[in-house]
Parts: sequence; structure tokens; C-alpha cells
Amino acid sequence: MKTTKYVEDLRAKSIAELNEELVAAKKELFNLRFQNATNQLDNTSRIKEVRRNIARIQGIIAEQNSAE
Repeated sequence: MKTTKYVEDLRAKSIAELNEELVAAKKELFNLRFQNATNQLDNTSRIKEVRRNIARIQGIIAEQNSAE
């Protein structure tokens, strides 16, 4: 599936790269929320997808921190 491939790619990254990915996802979520508030967002399901990706990234960061 698409999500399993995404998670595998995340697991291959270092914690620093994951933190960069997390910051980028949070910025994207902010922009999506802003667009939604101003009625400029066409695909509202993208907000849910980005929120889940943020949770996936945070979970993998926690997993790697506990493994060290």
C-alpha cells in the first residue's frame, strides 16, 4: 500500500531528517488550515492526511529514541 511504503521510507531516515520532515509537515498543515479558513482549499481531505503523517513521523521518532 501507499502508506506502508511511506512508513518504510520514514524508518530509513535519521532522527534529524525526521525532524526536518516533521517541521515541513507542520508548516503544510498550517497552510492548509489557513486556506480552509479563507475558503480557498479544494481538497479538504488533505488536512486529515497531513495530520496522520505528522502522527506517523512522531511515532517513528519516539520509536527510534527508545531504541537508542
